[in-house]
Amino acid sequence: MDEAKPFPIPKREVWEAFKRVKANQGAAGVDGQSIEDFEANLSGNLCKLWNRMSSGSYFPLWFIVATWSEDETEIRTGQSAG
Repeated sequence: MDEAKPFPIPKREVWEAFKRVKANQGAAGVDGQSIEDFEANLSGNLCKLWNRMSSGSYFPLWFIVATWSEDETEIRTGQSAG
């Protein structure tokens, strides 16, 4: 582990997760930041993300999804992983 944090998340796992998202051609998150934008400061962004996640100060953005058709309406809320 890199240093004592409340949530033991290895930096390597954050890096591996980023590589999987990129390989899947992940879409921009609810914040609109693309993979290309994130990569412009990859090391800094990954470090900031890891630090917030492992310290417990990372709070994903909330989202609301509303879909409807003539037959049904669905509204749900949740948290973005980004």
